[in-house]
Amino acid sequence: MSTISEVKKRRTFAVISHPDAGKTTLTEKLLLYSGAIQIAGAVKSNKIKRTATSDFLEIEKQRGISVTTSVLSFAYHGYKMNLLDTPGHKDFAEDTYRTLTAVDSVILVIDCVKGVEEQTEKLMQVCRMRNTPVIIFINKMDREGRDPIELLDELESKLSIHVRPLTFPLGMGSRFRGVYDIYQNTFSFYRSGKTKVEEEKQIFKGLSDPGLDKTFGADAEKLRHDVELMDGIYENFSREKYRTGRLAPVFFGSALNNFGVKELLDTFIDIAPAPGDRQHTGGIVKPGDNRFSGFVFKIHANLNPKHRDRIAFLRVCSGKFVRNTFYHHVRLNRKLKFANPASFMAQSKSLLEEAYPGDVIGLYDSGIFTIGDTLTEGESFMFKNIPRFSPEVFRVVQNRDPFKSKQMQKGIQYLTDEGLAQLFTQDSGNRKVVGVVGELQFDVLKYRLLNEYGARVDFLPMSAFKAFWLKYEAPAEIDYLLDVYPGSLYTDKNDNPVFIASTQFAYQSAMEKCPKAGFLTTVEHNEQTLTLENVA
Repeated sequence: MSTISEVKKRRTFAVISHPDAGKTTLTEKLLLYSGAIQIAGAVKSNKIKRTATSDFLEIEKQRGISVTTSVLSFAYHGYKMNLLDTPGHKDFAEDTYRTLTAVDSVILVIDCVKGVEEQTEKLMQVCRMRNTPVIIFINKMDREGRDPIELLDELESKLSIHVRPLTFPLGMGSRFRGVYDIYQNTFSFYRSGKTKVEEEKQIFKGLSDPGLDKTFGADAEKLRHDVELMDGIYENFSREKYRTGRLAPVFFGSALNNFGVKELLDTFIDIAPAPGDRQHTGGIVKPGDNRFSGFVFKIHANLNPKHRDRIAFLRVCSGKFVRNTFYHHVRLNRKLKFANPASFMAQSKSLLEEAYPGDVIGLYDSGIFTIGDTLTEGESFMFKNIPRFSPEVFRVVQNRDPFKSKQMQKGIQYLTDEGLAQLFTQDSGNRKVVGVVGELQFDVLKYRLLNEYGARVDFLPMSAFKAFWLKYEAPAEIDYLLDVYPGSLYTDKNDNPVFIASTQFAYQSAMEKCPKAGFLTTVEHNEQTLTLENVA
């Protein structure tokens, strides 16, 4: 079968949201509708000892939150679905930002009670940076929440995107009767406590159908008014505007009760884009190109702690990946072949013989991969737009057990390779500083270092404002930093110089005294600049 026909069957997407909006629950129900799983995990229930399929780390099961992106591949109506379930908690946002570079579209989950929240806005900003197509699912309609039209207005104002509801609810909370499919002229009836995936539907001949009055009584007029209002306020749905990130279709439902999910999923496979072109350092690669290429966007150590395995997750961008074929590792300039590439359903994996653009494959990694690495059939380009962001919280690593120094070194190395945190070193690596987006990441690091590597560490407070990668053409351009702030200069894992400013004043002073130097808060993974050794 040709690469082009395989590409058309792929849908590679992420589910994103603010914490507790129902993202992981929706992910479970998408798997349930596809038949990939037979029973959905109870994400937060202490009475039911099941956990979400996508939450496979022990700490995720204990806390009932997602702390790392999981890869879920499944089939639905002849399509190959590659779903990346991302962490919702803001402390793990960088993993989500990075994951968004590997997908072609996004489903954004909104809590109808809380509306647009802070993390929702940040996630949407990342989507807007790449014009990623977004479908919005307004969740928890079985609860008393905010007025649907008020929510739609807030989506447009806070997320800076036009919206178009494709379904609309009748009632809310205890009065929630179901959703009207505006384009199919069907109504799906909500039944409280429903656990099966089948939905009871009724077909109408449009809003003027007298069957509406017979079915809904006095509520029929409200339904007509609301749906006609939608047509008057919001522009018609356009596939082209959706795929270019200018218009977001909106669905209403209750993921916990399996309601509204099928309409979302069926529309998604119809309108969501197949894998598209990708930019690299030499130009553009098209998914239909004959020669294989792909990039690593995630690394996970100890997916199975018993086997101490390390997996690099690679997004295929062009051509066809074939098992036991030699490919070119661009950064290392080495030929590699992979005997056991895997397709994943969270931590469950199966041997994969071949993969096409849009697919996410797991490659067993002995430490040769870092995030942003590119594989090709011989070309030497690197894929772009795989960012690292300046951390917001910094701690000094203290080893509590000198006899486990090697384990601590290895654990810190591998876990920061995953992108869980960023490592900055000083004094030939003797002083280590870990930078993260949020405090909770230190708990995860501490837990995994102990349980996966046997290393006991403490993270000591450190006064820091922000980290800045330094870019300059001549060493003299940062003489002021070397003279005044030598204790604030570090190197990252790529030996790039980093200035960790202790205060905003120190940063502003450095900017004034080093006008020719660049102080960057975002860099590309594997980006190489001048090292501090060059400065000496």
